[in-house]
Amino acid sequence: MTGTVNSTQRRELGPGGSSRTQGGPGNGADSTQRRDVGSGGGPRSHGQPESAADPTRRRDASGGGTPGNRAGRGSADRVQEMGAFLRARRERLTPEDLGLPQRRQARRTPGLRREEVAELAGVSTDYIVRLEQGRGLRPSVEVLNALARALCLNDDERAYLFDLALQRQPDHGKPSTAPAPALAMLVRDLSPLPAMLVNHRYDILAWNREMAALITDFGALPERQRNSMWLCLLDPSMRDFYVERERVIREGIADLRAAWAAHPDDRALADLIAEFTAYSPEFEQAWARHDVRVQGRGNKPLRHPLVGPLVVSYEVLIPVQDPDQRIVIYRAVDTDSQAALDRLVAALDAS
Repeated sequence: MTGTVNSTQRRELGPGGSSRTQGGPGNGADSTQRRDVGSGGGPRSHGQPESAADPTRRRDASGGGTPGNRAGRGSADRVQEMGAFLRARRERLTPEDLGLPQRRQARRTPGLRREEVAELAGVSTDYIVRLEQGRGLRPSVEVLNALARALCLNDDERAYLFDLALQRQPDHGKPSTAPAPALAMLVRDLSPLPAMLVNHRYDILAWNREMAALITDFGALPERQRNSMWLCLLDPSMRDFYVERERVIREGIADLRAAWAAHPDDRALADLIAEFTAYSPEFEQAWARHDVRVQGRGNKPLRHPLVGPLVVSYEVLIPVQDPDQRIVIYRAVDTDSQAALDRLVAALDAS
């Protein structure tokens, strides 16, 4: 699976997100004041996966409790997800994290109380309750900023919250489904470094021969399966490829969640999430964590069937001209890994 983008570099990098509007700082309200908050919600994609008997085809996975199962249910799904996300972020904090005084009364639930979040954000406790219950509220930019500060959200989590509240500039045009010719040529020119071109869904749009030799023969796959998340989750031959499989899946899903919020009208993405939820317990469990993180570089230990174990570093780059497409480049991290890659290239040259 591809890498994701460094959270300090915003949505300009990383296969899971697109250019997005970060919520401005706004004017924080005094804790004794209550903010004027609009209500309502916005439409999002209605994914309708195909029914199928085997995991290589999509089916309707809309019945269930996780966001993946609800990926196509419109604005109600978005409101429910915002409530679940806020609750999950509240429960991970403690009063000690924020320097709040200890209270004698025992806590029956983990994390901060709703009234503590309300005080920190300058809104009413009833408003926090209604938000977490998904009762159709659409917070203003000012309130979203206050909630993000109160819950200590990182940059990616803050952007995700704004996306869920529809407080961002709409995407212009449709998500990329075909490689930009100049980028496809660049991927080939990066040889002998393994490289590929992906979009925000992890669809693999172009690749060079070294990347195909390292991962799989993408050209021999049906187009629908040319997706790095699909291969990692649902291709049996890939189960042992990633040494740190659990981490790779977890990081990829945290990135994909950001893409899901940033592309509310992408039905193909909603269908893909529904398929993963229906057929992959690993995905369903990780998706339910509501983690959001975009990361653009790191290391991945691999088990290659021909050249043995190696460790690659990945770097994800996004072109200014085509912000929905990502270039993913692999490099060896040590001499043994470089020797393995050299053997792989030699085998290609000899074939």
